[in-house]
Amino acid sequence: MHPLTIAVVSRNYFNLPIWIARSAGLFTAEGLDVTIDHIEGIEEVNARLRDGRAQLAYGVTEHVILDAESGGRTAIIGGNVNKLPFSLIARPGIAGLEGLRGKRIGVSSLRAGSSSLIMKLLAARGLHWPQDYELVPCGPILARWELLRSGGIDAGLQGAPLNRIAMEQGFVSLCEPRDEVPHFQFTSLDVHLDWAAAHRDPLLRFLRAFLRAHERFYREREEANAVAVAETGVETRHADLAWEEYTREAIFPRDGEASGPGVQALIETSALIRELPSRARTRTEDYIDRSWLAEARASL
Repeated sequence: MHPLTIAVVSRNYFNLPIWIARSAGLFTAEGLDVTIDHIEGIEEVNARLRDGRAQLAYGVTEHVILDAESGGRTAIIGGNVNKLPFSLIARPGIAGLEGLRGKRIGVSSLRAGSSSLIMKLLAARGLHWPQDYELVPCGPILARWELLRSGGIDAGLQGAPLNRIAMEQGFVSLCEPRDEVPHFQFTSLDVHLDWAAAHRDPLLRFLRAFLRAHERFYREREEANAVAVAETGVETRHADLAWEEYTREAIFPRDGEASGPGVQALIETSALIRELPSRARTRTEDYIDRSWLAEARASL
């Protein structure tokens, strides 16, 4: 069995295709012993990919964009969260996005897509960071949920199914970002290109399992829900609500591919917020290497 490590962010629902691949024996069938490294520090995921502690990552796509702008060698080779699965959830008593003036808003990190998205949404309402509100880098969804419940933040993006759970507990949804930004590559399957070039065979075997897992997610509803419950601890009814949303909106790509429009939206949003000395690349496809998935698909 060939060992591989994939770094992922926390125990988010985002990881479900990889969990399914492990649970269903898809990695084992390809002769792979895959370790799924759940990491709470969102910046750490990309760091482990760069330094070789992980060979693949379900990482924040903006980190790949920023790495490429500084001459890095990480690349997007597949999709993950291709559309926004979030609600902007706030504590009771906050009315509308304008009500966030002077408030504390939790984000994954100041370099993640969540912070760029919040800035974009609030700027459209005349609220600008940092003078009109505070961004609190507090890690991924589970950490934001704990801070929201404890009062450490006033609002934050919560993904399915935690957005539904929050509203059932009396928290309010200020907006559904997907209504305003229909395509947005939030997280993706990423690899360091030097490692990929030197390890073609195990990468292709991983990607065959990756492709089968995405099809299985769409086809095997009960299995997907059972894995989500086992890995995240949510109730079956909440897992099923998330499955409905993710399949209806194609948040996970059935074909495993990264979204060109989603990456473009991310680039444009990031460019509005981040001051970059120069643009190393100019087209969406400059950041995506689709050749690996194409070769893996052809060998199925």
